Amino acid sequence: MKPIKPSRIDALTLRQAQHEGICVPLQPNLTLSLSKGEGNRAASEKSVRHFFRVLAAAVTAVSLAGPALANDYPTAARADYVFGCMASNGQTQEILERCSCSIDVIASLVFYEQYVQAETIMRMRQVGGEKSSVFRDGSVYKKIVEDLKRAQVEAEIRCF
Repeated sequence: MKPIKPSRIDALTLRQAQHEGICVPLQPNLTLSLSKGEGNRAASEKSVRHFFRVLAAAVTAVSLAGPALANDYPTAARADYVFGCMASNGQTQEILERCSCSIDVIASLVFYEQYVQAETIMRMRQVGGEKSSVFRDGSVYKKIVEDLKRAQVEAEIRCF
């Protein structure tokens, strides 16, 4: 059987690969054999089952970790939030810990991109004039801000 490069896998369908008797590398140590032979069918089915078990485990691990794994807020964004929180609530060690807890809770509930969008919308709402009315009246913008506000309420309940 002839091995196939991963770049060519996209161009071939599984049926074409099976017809041509091609080995498709799935991982460095795992190869899916798509030959016509009956002797290889059991090994091929075992490799496919193993591949899908590994894939299911990886998808489950990522989904269980939720936003916390998929998005880590940059340090500067976390520090900016903590500075603003401390300016509003006091400059003590206890408030520092509570504000740090608060941004950690928000980061676990809201992706960083959504956080940036909501912060931008809220800042634009504070600007006066006709051009910023889009941010105050748009229903799409309201939902983005509501999601962040829900996360902030949850953070306040957990940390303060």
